[in-house]
Formats: sequence, structure tokens, C-alpha cells
Amino acid sequence: MDIRGFCQCWKWQVVCSFLLCSWGWVSGQLRYSIVEESEPGTLVGNVAQDLGIRRAEISQRRIHLRSEKYQKYFSVNPANGGLVVKDRIDRESLCGSSPSCLLQIEVVAENPVELYSLEIEILDINDNSPTFSTNNHIIEITEIFAGPGARFALEIAEDLDVGVNGVSQYTLNTNPYFSLSVKTHKDGTLIPQLILEKVLDREEKQEHNLILTAIDGGEPARSGTCRITIVVLDINDNPPVFNQSVYKISIRENLPLRTVILTLNATDQDDGANGEIQFFFDGHTFRSAKRLFALNEQNGEIYINGLVDYEESNFYELSIKAEDKGFPKLEGNCIVHVEVEDVNDNPPEITFTSVSNNIPENAPSGAVVGFINVKDEDSGKNGEIKLDLSPNVPFRIRSHQNRYALVTDGNLDREETPQYTIELTAADLGSPPLYSKTSVTLSVSDINDNAPLFTQSTYNAFIKENTDPGTLLCTVSATDLDEGVNSDLVYSIVESQIDGSSVSSYVYIHSSDGNIYAQRSFDYEQIQVLHITIKVEDSGSPHLSSTVPVFIFILDTNDNPPSLLYPEHSEDLIVQEKIPKSTSAGYLVTKLSAVDLDSGHNAWLVFTLIDPINYSSFQVSKHTGEVRTVRGLQESENMEQQLVISISDQGNPPLSTTVTVLVSIADEVIVERPKSGDFLTNSKPPSDMTLYLIISLVAISLVSLVTFMILLVRCLRKDTYDYSSSCCFLGGSQSKAYTDQYQPALYLNTDGTLKYMEVRMVPPGSQGQSYQTNLPPAPELQDFSIVQPLEFPKLQDLVQDVSAEGNCSNDHGNVSESYFH
Repeated sequence: MDIRGFCQCWKWQVVCSFLLCSWGWVSGQLRYSIVEESEPGTLVGNVAQDLGIRRAEISQRRIHLRSEKYQKYFSVNPANGGLVVKDRIDRESLCGSSPSCLLQIEVVAENPVELYSLEIEILDINDNSPTFSTNNHIIEITEIFAGPGARFALEIAEDLDVGVNGVSQYTLNTNPYFSLSVKTHKDGTLIPQLILEKVLDREEKQEHNLILTAIDGGEPARSGTCRITIVVLDINDNPPVFNQSVYKISIRENLPLRTVILTLNATDQDDGANGEIQFFFDGHTFRSAKRLFALNEQNGEIYINGLVDYEESNFYELSIKAEDKGFPKLEGNCIVHVEVEDVNDNPPEITFTSVSNNIPENAPSGAVVGFINVKDEDSGKNGEIKLDLSPNVPFRIRSHQNRYALVTDGNLDREETPQYTIELTAADLGSPPLYSKTSVTLSVSDINDNAPLFTQSTYNAFIKENTDPGTLLCTVSATDLDEGVNSDLVYSIVESQIDGSSVSSYVYIHSSDGNIYAQRSFDYEQIQVLHITIKVEDSGSPHLSSTVPVFIFILDTNDNPPSLLYPEHSEDLIVQEKIPKSTSAGYLVTKLSAVDLDSGHNAWLVFTLIDPINYSSFQVSKHTGEVRTVRGLQESENMEQQLVISISDQGNPPLSTTVTVLVSIADEVIVERPKSGDFLTNSKPPSDMTLYLIISLVAISLVSLVTFMILLVRCLRKDTYDYSSSCCFLGGSQSKAYTDQYQPALYLNTDGTLKYMEVRMVPPGSQGQSYQTNLPPAPELQDFSIVQPLEFPKLQDLVQDVSAEGNCSNDHGNVSESYFH
């Protein structure tokens, strides 16, 4: 089927006529018919087939509808081009009582862009019953004077349906006094009248009850009823008479309220109350007209009572009756035809429909950006429109047969102007002219030419050990200068190995917000620093990405209680010692040696004697763990003393271990120590030994400090950090292997002599070094004590340069200066 020819579709009765335009789009018209209340999904017609679009091209042409007012009722199937019902259609709400109901919709086909007019006729079904304005109509008839053949107006039933579904007949229940006459108005409206068949006699019967039934012509037929009450009155023989049976007037729309448009004139030859006249609208006047016009019952003035709009209706018919005040009342009737003249009271309406939400910056000149629909409800010159565009923009309006399209008129540069705000001005040709304006915002789309960048060059996170899996460690953030999908960022972790395990088994990153979470609970005693690399990638095509290093420092918590090393003890930490009865004050009973696997304050141990009042003969050194006598022993004292000593660390909260020392008092105590005499004879005095040990530790510490300073200076001289080099001690397994070489530890022989010493750097977060010792108790070594750890360079000082690059923390890993001191 050629879409540029003339065609007829036998199935849908579609008449198609198309006009090929010189500038690349087509004007044509389709027409379909469908009954109201059709189910959603009902096929109206195949737009693609009727437009001559081959089935293989349907998806490429992207056929769609363009109508803000009626688009919600219909849609085009993108797969086959079928026009289907989308929502419930009520003809009466769309077109009222209009004989025809045509919906004007435009069909847009792309690649190339073509525009067609589509008319959909909504066919009426019989879904409304006839109704009367009142359920009980009272007619008063005077006896004797109303002879056979007298006619009385009855109320007209209104049916919202049209055509054959409207009111088609009236019926009246059988009655010997009345019959029904129905005549047809020139517009097709049926007008029922009540005909008197024989003279009424009030004395015989004062009231007659009739049922008037209105039936429509639908299938099946619907009906409505009205109860008619005939009241027989007595003698008033002259009805009012109008000076004209038909009045014709013209008024302008939008007249002010209470403006008098006509004064009716009626006379009654009777005198007194029978000659006094009142004016009313009778049952033949539609309710819509009664809302707009009001009637003064006393003087017959018809005035404006609502907004008279030419666009809503340009003609009204008013049926007036004049009643006297006699008994019974008599009435006369007249018709008033009101024609409404148009004035320029409606400004043009502008509707812009964009072809695409964004315009690519490489769009060629003349590319269609969107369609402009301009409509004016006025008629004649008042409805003719002139459309203008704001100046100094690379766009212009292309028009053809009252249809407009906005097209490009120059090169677009997003970097110079990413967005345009265009003002459309429409003016009609009325006097005075009316204007309307609308602003259209057009965005210029970008290509993916910017890689995402992190807001920091490196990130540091601090977390305490034993924190639950799922704890938030750090949040990384990146920005992308691109727009739309090109700036949608996805975060991921660059796969690597940490101690033989995948980095993903340690941490997890949320792909959308950059939150890094722990996958496991970390143990400071096993690992102190995690070095991971985070990658951020945009969603553009092709994908662009960048990476950033993240250092996660594990902080020590007090999770290990002190452990007793010496002296020998049972499983329940009971130590047995003997001292001579002749012991004097200051005698060394034993020396407790303990170790704590934690570091810093968590490993600083304090020895406390529990219940010292009951054991006033002994005291325990708070820092060395030496148990000594306070005074000489007395004869009255028990031969066996039980000392309960608590060894606690300085963590928060502190952890402790309780040791029970059973001290036996004997007359004489022989201490056997293999070759201990030689050791004491040949060795230096205890004080000299302590001095040498201190000198050795200081010397080694100074050597370590100088080494660290040299490495630090070398790193600072580099222009950028090289985290894989030997001098960058903060990353991965190399830093861990390096730091493990510098942790001071003493290793002693079983007889208390120094075997060898190893110096290693303290892991991150530690405050010093802990010495594990195993010294036998001996009175001769009473002055020997373990030297407290020397202050080695702290890891905090070594990472100051890295910390300056950027830190991130969370509620579970806040670090303060006091922790490092």
C-alpha cells in the first residue's frame, strides 16, 4: 500500500489521504470508528498497515500518538502498529449530547519524521436511560372550559445518548379522559403533549394520576417514567397571551451577570387575580439553558445567570410560559431563540512535544527537535495564530499548513551552552490580539569523554579488631563531569591477594555509594594493615575508570588477658614457695613474670595483692611482680600463707588473671641452682647487668630510628607515592614483613641469664615493646628488675604524610591522639 496515494481499508473503513512535503514529513489523515465503553486492549485499527509501513519497518519507525487531551485513551502497539484502547471511553463525558463525537489525534512516525492526522469517531451505545427533571409533574385543568382536544405541555425526557439510543417514543397509561400526542421538533426532539379526550367534571373526580414513560431506541431499550397529577380546578377562562410566539435575539458571549437580554410581554383579558401574570420556564427548556439564563417571574425579564461561552454552545432555545393567578391557573407559551456571538476571549494555547529529551551536540542543522501544537478556541480572525521564537538561539520554526516543528539552525556546543531555554510566543489576529507564551528547556547531551575521579588521592581507614563483619570501614567518593548514564558510577575492589586469600574475603564495597564494609572480624595480632585498591567505573560507552589506594589500619583492643610465665605453677595458677623463718624485711619471696598478647596500654601489666590487710607481712611490686616481705616473721604467724595476686592490664575495660601463691615458712630453706654460684661469681653485679641491658636497648633503638628516618626522607623526596617500592612501608605484605623485623623481645635461659635479644618495630597502634622474661627467684638477685619498654618511633608518626592525603573513619574505628600516647 503506497502511503502517498489514496487508499481505502475495507475492514476499518479508513479513508487515507497523504501529502508529501518538501521538507521531509508527511501530512495525511486516518479515520477509525469504535464504540464507547470498549474494553482496554480492543483493536481500533492497524495504523502501520493503513499508512503503508512494511511490517519489518514498524519497530524502526517508532510510531506513537501526540495528543495531551486524548492520548490517555489510546496507544499504538510498537510491535505491530495496532491502535488499541488503553482506558475507558465515555462518549457522553467527551462530547456531551453532540450528534457526532470525533477525537482529533496526531500520529508521529520517525526515521524519517512524518506526521498524520487521525480522527477517531466514538460511537454511542445505549448506556443511559431517559430521565425527567422531576418525578412528579402537576397539571391544573379548569373544569368545563377545557373541552375535548385541549392540549397540555408535558416535560421532555432527556437521554445522554444520541441517535437511535436517544428518546424514541413516549407512552401513557390507559385513561378515559386523556391521551398522548407526540410531535417532532425540527431538530428531531420528540415533544409529548397531553390531550383532553372529554370534559372534566371536578364534582365527579378532583384528581387524575397518569404515568408518562419515555423509551429510547437502543437495544435493549431503556426507559424512564414521570408521575403526572391532573388537578381539576374551577373556572378561569382566559389564559395569558404573549405578543410574539417566537422571540429571536443575539448576544455577545461573556456578558456580565444579571445583564437583561430580553423583557417578555404577555397580557390576560381577565381581571383581578385571574389577570395577574407570572413567568416561568416550562419543561421544554433544557437544564443547561436554565443554568445560564434566569427569568424574573414578576416582570418577564430574562437576564444572564452564568458564563455564556460561545465555544461551549452558540445557540440556546428557551421555552417560556406565562401563568395567571386565577383559579384554576391558565397559561400561555412562547419560544425565545438566543444566538451567541463570538468575542476574542481565548488566548492561543501552545503545546510542545519533544522528539527526544536530549539533543546530541553533533545533531545536524535542520534536525527536528520537537513538534509545536497551537490552538485557539475562538473562530474566524480571533482563531488565526502567528507563532514567534525568541532570538539568538540556534533553532528556528518550520511550518506547514498550521503545523509547526522546532528544528536546529546551527551547530550545538555542549561545552559552551549545555542547556537552552526557548520562549515561544503565539498571538491571534483578533482585536485586540491575545498572546500566550511558553518556555521550552532543551538539554544538549554529551559523549562519555571524562573518566571519574576520586575526591582524594588516597584513603585511610581505622577499625578496631574483633569488630563484627559488616561494619562500615570507610566511604570513597568519586565524581564524573559527564551527564546521565555517563556519570552513573560503579565502585569495585581490584582483585588482589592478602596472605594467600582474595581481598574480597576481607572487605566488600557497595557498588553504588562507595561504602566499604568488613567481610570478617579482624585480629590485630595477625594483621595490622590492609592495602586495597578501589576502582570506579562509569556506565558510558566505552567505560572509563580510575583507581585509588585505600589503607585500612587494624587497631588493637584489649581482648587477651595476661598469662603467667614464671614461676612454675599448676593449671589452676597455684604457685608454691618456701621462705626461711628468719627472713627479714625486703626478702624476695618470688617474682611473677607474665605476658599479654595485646600491645600498648593493653599489654602494660600491674600486679596487685588481693586483701593485703590479712597478709600484712607481704607486699607485691606493682610493676615488677616481685613478692617481698614487709617485716620479719613472728613466731605466732601461720606456717603457711596464701597470697592471692591479681595481674591486670591497662586496657579498657581491663582484663586480669588471678594467681595464688602458697608461701610455706620453714626453719631453713635450701635453694638448689645448678652452677648458679658460678653465674653470680663470674657475672657482673646485678646493677651492672641492668645497666648493660639498658645501654643495649638504647643503642639498638637509635639504630632503628636512624634507619627509619633515612627511609622516610627518601619517600618524601619522591614526587608521587610509589606504594609498591621498598621505602613505602604502609602497604600490603611488604610493610607487614618489614615491621615484623623491628619488635624488641628478650629471650632468657632457664637459669635467668640473657640468651639473646631481638628488636622489632611495634605494629600499628602499639605504644611500646613488651618483654617476655622467665627469671628464677633468688635472694641474691633482689635488685634485678625488668626494664620498662623504651619509646621507639610510633607508627602514627611514620604515616603522617599518608594521613595528610586523606583519612576516613567510622563509628567503630575512631582514633584519637590519646590512643597513640
